[in-house]
Amino acid sequence: MTGTTKPSLAARVPATAAGPDGPAAPAGGGGVAAKSAGAARALGGRVYLVVAAALFALAGAVLAGDAAWPGSWTWDAETPLDELNRWLILNRDSHPLFLYFLLHLSNNVNSAVDTALAVLQGLGWPGVTVAATLGAWAAAGGGTRPRALTTAGTALAAFAAIGLLGMWPHAMLTLALMVVAVTLSAVLGLLLGLAAGLSDRAGRALRPVFDTMQVLPAFAYLLPFVLLFGIGTAPALFATVIYAAPPMARLTALGLREADPAALECARSLGAGPWQRLLTARLPLARPRMLLGLNQTIMMALSMVVIASIIGAGGLGDQVFDGLRTQDIGKALTAGIAIVLIAIWLDRTTAAAGERLEHPGAGTGRAAAALPLAVTVAATVAAWLLGRVALGLGAWPDGWTFSIADPVNDTVDWMVVNLGSGVPLVGGTLTWAENFTLWVLNPLRDGLTAIPWWALLPLAGVLGFLAGRLRSALTAMGALAAIGVLGLWDKSLNTLSQVLGALLLTLLIGFAAGIAAARRPLLEKLLRPVLDVLQTMPQFIYLIPVVALFGVGRIAAITAAVVYALPAVVRITTQGVRQVDATVLEASRSLGATPWQQLRQVQLPLARAQLLLAVNQGVVLVLAVVVVGGLVGGGALGFDTVYGLQRGDLGVGLPAGAAIVCLGLLLDRITQPGRDAAPGPGTGRGDRAGRSRP
Repeated sequence: MTGTTKPSLAARVPATAAGPDGPAAPAGGGGVAAKSAGAARALGGRVYLVVAAALFALAGAVLAGDAAWPGSWTWDAETPLDELNRWLILNRDSHPLFLYFLLHLSNNVNSAVDTALAVLQGLGWPGVTVAATLGAWAAAGGGTRPRALTTAGTALAAFAAIGLLGMWPHAMLTLALMVVAVTLSAVLGLLLGLAAGLSDRAGRALRPVFDTMQVLPAFAYLLPFVLLFGIGTAPALFATVIYAAPPMARLTALGLREADPAALECARSLGAGPWQRLLTARLPLARPRMLLGLNQTIMMALSMVVIASIIGAGGLGDQVFDGLRTQDIGKALTAGIAIVLIAIWLDRTTAAAGERLEHPGAGTGRAAAALPLAVTVAATVAAWLLGRVALGLGAWPDGWTFSIADPVNDTVDWMVVNLGSGVPLVGGTLTWAENFTLWVLNPLRDGLTAIPWWALLPLAGVLGFLAGRLRSALTAMGALAAIGVLGLWDKSLNTLSQVLGALLLTLLIGFAAGIAAARRPLLEKLLRPVLDVLQTMPQFIYLIPVVALFGVGRIAAITAAVVYALPAVVRITTQGVRQVDATVLEASRSLGATPWQQLRQVQLPLARAQLLLAVNQGVVLVLAVVVVGGLVGGGALGFDTVYGLQRGDLGVGLPAGAAIVCLGLLLDRITQPGRDAAPGPGTGRGDRAGRSRP
C-alpha cells in the first residue's frame, strides 16, 4: 500500500511479561510498541534541541569577529600562586603549620618508605622472590591446584624477568612505595567504606566526592600536594593514597549494603548487637567485594606511583620518564616491561585470592588456609638465612642481567625508516599521523576556537541538560566558564579537540569490536587475554610504543589514549549487546528479521544505556591519558601541567590542573548515562575481569 510507513521492527515486537517459570504471554497495554514510540518522540525532541544549539554555535562562529573569552573577564591566578609558592618555600622550615603537622606527616611517610625498602633489601633477591612466589601460591589456596601453581609460576617468572632486565633496584623502590601507599589507601578506603555503607547520610555526603574524584586525571592529584610538600616522596605518596582509596571505599560500602538480610536478621534474632553483627555477619559477607576493592586499589596505586615519578618519587617510573624525555625508547621499554610484570603479578595474586573467597571449595577452613601461609613464612625466612646471611646475596647480580635497550633502539630506528612512510597501499605510521592531524585534529581545534564563548556555553548547557537535566547543565556551563576565567580558553579547547579526536577513534573501534565480540563468542575468547593485558598496564606505559611508532606530538598522546580506553568501551559494549532479552530477539527473528536488522533495530536500541555508559567511560579514560601525553609533546594543558610539576612553577601548573578538572567535569556531565546505565561487574578498567573504576 502506498503512502504508509512501515513500522520499525522494535515496534512490532510484542512485550512479554515474565513469570516465575520464564517469559509469559504477551503483556497487554503499553508494550514495546508504545515504549518505542515514546522513546522515538523523546529522542526526536532531543535531536531538535541539539541541532538548534549547534546551528546557534555555527552562526556565532560565522558572524562573530572575536571568539575568545574576554580578557577583562579573566583572573590572574599566576601572580598569587607564585607569591604563595614563595611564602611556602620561605616558611617551610619555620611556620608552626609545617613544624607541628605537615613536616611530621612528610617525615613519617618517608620513614615508612625507607623502612619498607630496607626490609626488601634485607631479604635480598632470594628472599623477595620466594616470598612473592609462595605468597601468590598461598593466596590462590596452596596445594597442587592448577590455579595456585599457575599464579605462583607467574610471580616467579615476573621477578626473574625483572632481575634479568637489570631493573631490580628500581623495582624494589617501586615495591616499597607500593607497600606504604596500598596500606594507607586500604585503611582510608575501609574507614570511608564503613561510614558510607553503615550510614545513609554519610553515603549521600561521600557520593559526590567519589563522583568528582572519578573524573580527575592523575596529574590533578599531584598539584596540591606539591604545593604543600614540595618535590619528593611524600607528595607522591599522599597523592597516590587519595587517588587509590575510592575503589576500596565504594566497594566496601557496596558489599555492606548488599549483605543478605536473612543472615543479618538471623544474627539479630540470636541477640547480636550492632558491632557483633558487623564483625560476624556484614564484614564476612562483604569480604569478596572488599577484596575486589583492594585489587582495584592496588592497580590504581601502581599506576599513580609510576606517574608520581615526575615529582621525584623515583623507582621504575623515573626510568620510564627519563627514557621518554631523552627519547631513549629502549630504556623506557625496559622499565615499562618491569612495571607491567609487577602489575600482572599483583593482579593475578589478588584475583586468585578473591576467586578463592568467592567460590570456596573443600579444604578451605581456617586450618587449611593457615598452612600455605605458614609454608610461605617459613620458606621466606629460610631463603633469607641461606641467601642473604649465609651467601651474602643482596641485589640481583650484575652478571645475571642483559640489556634490551640497544636492540630496541635499533628496532625503533628501523621502524621509523621503513614503517614511518612509503609503505605500499597503507602509507605508514608517520603518514597516518600527518593525515589525522591535517584532516581531523586541526579542523576540530580550529572549529572549537572559532565558536564564540557566548555560543559554546549554551551548547554545553544543552548537552548537559539532555544528559542529566538542570544540575548537569549548570555544572557543564560552570566548568566551561571557570576555564575562561582562568585565562586558559584556547589551550583548553586545544586539549578538548585532542580528547574528541581520540574519543572518535575509540568509539569507532570499540563499538565495532564490542558488537562483533557480542555476536561471535569465539572472537570474545580471542580478545579476552588481549583486553586483560591492556587493562593491567598503567597508563604511563602506553606512551612508550606509540612514541616509537608515531614520534612525539599530539598523535602519540591520542594513540595512547585510544589504546588505554578501548578495553572498557569494548567490554561495556559487549555486555550491553549480549544482555538484550533473548525473547525479544527470538520474536524479531520470528518476524523474519535478518541479523543486521536485529542489530540495528533491536539490540542497539535496547543496549542504548550501556552504550552511553561506554561513551562516558571512554571520555574519562581518554582525558586521563591525553593529559599525560603532555610528556611526549601533546601540548596545551598537559604541557603546562607537566612543566609546572617538573619546575615547581605552581603559577603555571596549578591553573592548568584546575582547567583539566573543569574539562573533566564538563565532559562527564554531557556524557553521563542515565540511572539505568549504572556500571556492573565486568564493564570497565581496573583489573583482570574488567571492572570499572568506581
